[in-house]
Amino acid sequence: MTNKAIGRRAVLRGMAATGVAAPGILRSTRAYAQNPVVKVGFVTPSTGPLAGFAEPDDYVIDGLRSALSAVENNGKSHAVEIIKRDSQSNPNRAAEVAAQLILDDEVDIITAAGTPDTTNPTADQAELNEVPCVTSDAPWQPYFFGRGGNPAVGFEYTYHFFWGLEDVIANFLDLWNDAGVARKVAGLFPNDADGNAWGDPELGFPKPLAAAGFELTDPGRFQPLTDDFSSFIGAFKDAGCEIVTGVTIPPDFATFWSQAAQQDFRPRVATIGKALLFPSSVEALGDRGDGLTSEIWWSPHHPFSSSLTGATAKELADGYTARSGRPWTQPIGFKHAMFEVVADIVRRAGDLDDPEAVKAAIPRTSLDTIVGRVDWSSGPVRNVSKTPLVAGQWQRSGGALNLEITTNVHAPEIPVTAELNLLG
Repeated sequence: MTNKAIGRRAVLRGMAATGVAAPGILRSTRAYAQNPVVKVGFVTPSTGPLAGFAEPDDYVIDGLRSALSAVENNGKSHAVEIIKRDSQSNPNRAAEVAAQLILDDEVDIITAAGTPDTTNPTADQAELNEVPCVTSDAPWQPYFFGRGGNPAVGFEYTYHFFWGLEDVIANFLDLWNDAGVARKVAGLFPNDADGNAWGDPELGFPKPLAAAGFELTDPGRFQPLTDDFSSFIGAFKDAGCEIVTGVTIPPDFATFWSQAAQQDFRPRVATIGKALLFPSSVEALGDRGDGLTSEIWWSPHHPFSSSLTGATAKELADGYTARSGRPWTQPIGFKHAMFEVVADIVRRAGDLDDPEAVKAAIPRTSLDTIVGRVDWSSGPVRNVSKTPLVAGQWQRSGGALNLEITTNVHAPEIPVTAELNLLG
């Protein structure tokens, strides 16, 4: 190892010990062996209330181990090593482990997924320390504007692929128009990055819902893991709301939904982001999980395949069920796609020892993945690539709850699998 590399590492660790970020310091030259290794950091909420997002992590990583063992770059084969760290569903912990990956593990690329609580602090650390970064599993507005992003400038090192609030709003409106119920909507928005973005009067739900003729009742923000929604439920009942929407973690929706039944608030449609993504969370609601609706980012019905393994969406989902004994879950596709993108960047980078060259390869990505095309050339802002979104409903069939696609207006290539049923 060179003296320059040793000196840089000592400086970075010293800064890390004092909590100081180290922008602008060049990263050390890779120690070339016969099969050089590209280190990829991965921040994920393995534990805590967001752990559902991380449930398929090991399945995805194990399934890609062979494909990532030999990625060609400039005529030489490189092994991609994924170093996983648990954010514990805490933004402060996410920042801490991201800094450790950058400063101690000296990763070449860092990744993160699982709501803005994970993606944003990780991306902020990457931007400060000038390390290329790819994130997913968070709507692009909380990711971009939640980090103080300026559309005229963007970010230098941090890139994201997912859908946006405009997409989830459009799909929710399609669901509700099909339902034919009173156009009075209860808003359930927590005081976190997602809730503040979804409830934002300018960028969130209020304006589009009003323009579409829906009346939104928004009593304000609640603290995550609250234990009493009585004031919200009272406001929703007084307003005559027949639709409930919002974006909550699973424990908060479970508390709200239980108290809503106890207080005789019985909407005809409940369309909740984040909390209703996972089969285990919906099954835990018992009979009151049947008929709930949600956005659908990925499913076995999506007509896409992996650029690394050739597996279809259905094959990837079925493989997860066969290995785990559990139903498929939406983050499977995006975790797999994230490492597809990483491998593609590694393959195309001009010089893997130069973070600038790795960074430069990211916005040139144009890749068909298992979640659709990832291409940062088309916006909506410099650092964001959008993926298709549909919506649907949890419906019980054969004793199990299945997530069926009931509207695909904005992504007709993804097939509808069932008709929408009203609650009650």
